[in-house]
Amino acid sequence: MLRFSHFVNPHNAPSQSRARTVLEYVVIIIGIAPMALMVNWVLLPHAFVGGGLTGICSAIYYMTGGMFPSLFPDYGGAIPVWLTTFIFNAILLLIAGLTVGWKFCIRTMVGVAAITFWYRVIPILPEPIIEDPWLGALVGGFVFGLSLGCVLAVNGSSGGTDIVAMIVNHYRNISLGNIMLICDILIIASAFFLPLPESMLQNEVNPQFSILNSQFSILKIKRVLYGVAMTISYTLAVDWLMARLHRSVHFLIYSSKYDEIATAINTTVNRGVTVLDGTGWYSQQPVKVISVLVRKPESSLVFSLVHEIDPNALVSIAEVSGVFGSGFDKIKVK
Repeated sequence: MLRFSHFVNPHNAPSQSRARTVLEYVVIIIGIAPMALMVNWVLLPHAFVGGGLTGICSAIYYMTGGMFPSLFPDYGGAIPVWLTTFIFNAILLLIAGLTVGWKFCIRTMVGVAAITFWYRVIPILPEPIIEDPWLGALVGGFVFGLSLGCVLAVNGSSGGTDIVAMIVNHYRNISLGNIMLICDILIIASAFFLPLPESMLQNEVNPQFSILNSQFSILKIKRVLYGVAMTISYTLAVDWLMARLHRSVHFLIYSSKYDEIATAINTTVNRGVTVLDGTGWYSQQPVKVISVLVRKPESSLVFSLVHEIDPNALVSIAEVSGVFGSGFDKIKVK
């Protein structure tokens, strides 16, 4: 039987660590691709303005349409999203490196390079792959969030407002979530003041109508709401994925063969084990209770070990919302 220890043996820790680091960078590079797909195949064709730096770069793309035909002929004369993404992130990374520290920036640099590359090579479709704007906002946002969640799961980042939040948080005691929420609200609200795309105007309202015209204003409000829907969708997707990837369980194991079970878990699953002293109230005899925290995918291996050593053991298992510290998630102050 293939044991989990073949992958997590402490004697192979240096090579395991290097292999894991390489795998994480691969996940960052490939995991960002669906984000670029949703931007170039859904967000930009629908002229949505989402949150974060992507929203800012999208707004610039819409505002500069036709202004630079000789420089950007492939983008209808508009400043492409990949270029503004690279420029803004380069500036933010420079500031972050000088303030927060360059160690934070390494993985973010990889993420920024990846998102810039994918924006550049993936063509912007003239028509969105999801025709209905509401469905496009929800599905596009969900896929965008799953992609972002995969990157965040390996401590990566695609840059943008993540960097802004870290810089502000370095100097002010403001939560990262609140900073990013404020940024997203301001960016999405800016869509109301941007020119409406032809796709919205040609079938619904005369483009010569004043901004004060009620029908014209309703279209602009709907455009803002599309951005809100997309942002909510990707936020829920990120939370859902991160919750599933970081689920952990707490085992309490009662067995007379506690020493064998504890050793097996410690060496095979490579998890820390605590043996607690207890007293059986009916028998008034001392008992040992094994307490161990593992990731959800590792729980089946723990069950297998316990059953193999002591089929009569009493096992209690409870899901925990989060485990922080050695071998689990890093302790973060928000």
